Amino acid sequence: MTMNRVRRAVVVGSALEWFDFYLYASMAALVFGPIFFPSENSANATLAAFATFAVGFLARPVGGILFGVIADRVGRKRVLSISFLLMGGSSVLIGLIPTYASIGILAPILLVAFRILQGLGAGAEVGSAMAVAYEHAVPGSRGRQGAWTALGVNIGLFASAVAVAGLTSLDRELLQSWAWRIPFVASLVLVVFGLWIRRQMPETPEFEQVVSTVPNQKKARPLRDLFKSEWRGLAVVMVITFGYNGVSYTFKTFSLSYLTQFRDVAANVGAVGIMLASGCAIVIAPLAGRLCDQVDAARVIYFGAAGTAAMAFPFFWLLNSGKPTYIWAALILTTGILVPAMLAASGSFLARQFPAKVRTSGLGTGREVSGAIAGALAPLGALTMVTMSSDHATRGVSTLFLIGATCIAVGCMFDQQRRVNSRSLVDPVEQRISR
Repeated sequence: MTMNRVRRAVVVGSALEWFDFYLYASMAALVFGPIFFPSENSANATLAAFATFAVGFLARPVGGILFGVIADRVGRKRVLSISFLLMGGSSVLIGLIPTYASIGILAPILLVAFRILQGLGAGAEVGSAMAVAYEHAVPGSRGRQGAWTALGVNIGLFASAVAVAGLTSLDRELLQSWAWRIPFVASLVLVVFGLWIRRQMPETPEFEQVVSTVPNQKKARPLRDLFKSEWRGLAVVMVITFGYNGVSYTFKTFSLSYLTQFRDVAANVGAVGIMLASGCAIVIAPLAGRLCDQVDAARVIYFGAAGTAAMAFPFFWLLNSGKPTYIWAALILTTGILVPAMLAASGSFLARQFPAKVRTSGLGTGREVSGAIAGALAPLGALTMVTMSSDHATRGVSTLFLIGATCIAVGCMFDQQRRVNSRSLVDPVEQRISR
């Protein structure tokens, strides 16, 4: 019963995070430009809208660091409730913002403000959710339970892709006038449900053990300990996340804008492709998690990195065909298989880079600082490179995929699991078994 509560709390929170973030990214690519940043040049309006997408990523490190420290001091459960409220509440408010035509410059200002709050909540969410899934796991199941966040991410992605596919099937004027607001406001239902679930979730056994061993944990200084003693694990997390986020967000968000702006492909073709890919990912994520308990998470991540490198150029060959079936195949291979496999494996792999006393600080700082840079700049950089190219060439974007794959593989080479186990408060024998 306890494990079911933990699973629901982790999956629902991760689902809301990605429902909100992919929905925002899609609307930034398809809608926000003309209604919040009107311009005679549609490409410039889209770039401005993508810049607000980047602002949310720049806020994530603040949330990751601040709430990571709080979670290491007072517990993961409280932080997960706060993050949920921040993410969901901001999304609802975004859906209620009047357009630029109605209130002028105040419209994009409000959009940026709510996007920042959304980013703070998302930054607080991931590290704590990963820690909760990992620390509640019994020996031999950390791979499959570490994949809970990935499962939630892809459920959220699927739900938002369904919403986007439905919206892009509507008349464009109807979409830009009011229909885009529906899924943002509807996320209020998920917020209420998620908060109820998280209030019932127990604190993790490993954190309770830290508290019992270190009575003054509330006065602890996790960041000091992190940079002083656990900087190696922090570096591993940052390098892997830099590569993964850059690859993931370029596959998922840049591709939509590229297809509509530079290949004259109907918007709902890309949206349906993301929907199909995320449906596939819902199956792949738990399978990859189970595989991690059999062959180790690092090997699964290596597979994802190699596959990403192999798809760097074929991905655009398939998109450039303009044929829906080829486009969907490209998105399923990347967003539906490679990316979710790496994300599922990273749940346990990244968490094991730190001891429990600094785990959420390490995950929040490492993932969000590095991920914000890559996640915010990669799609924006890719769009800029293609826009500035006279023939809209994608060679530079393919190079970004190769760089991302290299970062992921190099990070895995410096796994700190053995070192952490030797310094852990938990019995090293148990740690070796649980992997």
